[in-house]
Amino acid sequence: MTQCSSDPGWLLDELASAGRENLDAAHVARYDIKEDADAGSEIALLQDLGLNEGSTLLDMGAGTGQLALAAAPVCGLVIAVDISPVMLARLRAEVAARALANVDCVRAGFLTYEHAGELVDFAYSRYALHHLPDFWKAIALTRLNQVLRPGGVLRLWDVVYEFEPHDAPRQLEAWCSTGGVSVNSEWTREEIEEHVRDEHSTFTWLLEAMIVRAGFEIEDASYSDDRVSARYVLRKVEDRA
Repeated sequence: MTQCSSDPGWLLDELASAGRENLDAAHVARYDIKEDADAGSEIALLQDLGLNEGSTLLDMGAGTGQLALAAAPVCGLVIAVDISPVMLARLRAEVAARALANVDCVRAGFLTYEHAGELVDFAYSRYALHHLPDFWKAIALTRLNQVLRPGGVLRLWDVVYEFEPHDAPRQLEAWCSTGGVSVNSEWTREEIEEHVRDEHSTFTWLLEAMIVRAGFEIEDASYSDDRVSARYVLRKVEDRA
């Protein structure tokens, strides 16, 4: 599938950048076994930050919907957005099976989602932003800022490198060596290598500059012990709509 004919020719094709595996039905079917989104703890964190039954949550890059489905019982509206038709089909099936009336599934990406209605209270993105090159990450963060109400919160969790460029070979080899052998239940070395080689994870010092430039305050940042992922609590500090 290519971009919509109405999109400008210079716009990144997000579907083409979505990652081979996220368009593969077999991978999507086993994704929840391979990857636990820790949705319960994430919802508890959002509730501590003010998420309640009156809140609207935008889940950008919702995937199979682990977070969106967990959020539905505790907030007013969840807008679950994903560029992959395979991921979104799985999520829509689960929403229908649970008869969730407050989950709105939207096929779009960071660069093409068009928000309608009031600004949202919370935005969430986990392991999705790295599919965009850095230029487009900055655009995506700015667009997320524009759909958040003033003071709204973005919870961002991604593969981000918290080491210096000269140390990359050692750090990346250490990460790749943690890969397992079963593609059905764990991330293999080949999958980790594919991520490093073909996707667009960046350094913390680059991403954090983009975050601030987009109009967010970094309220909290935590980095994994292996220095290859980061979690942020970001608050919109000004309205750039």
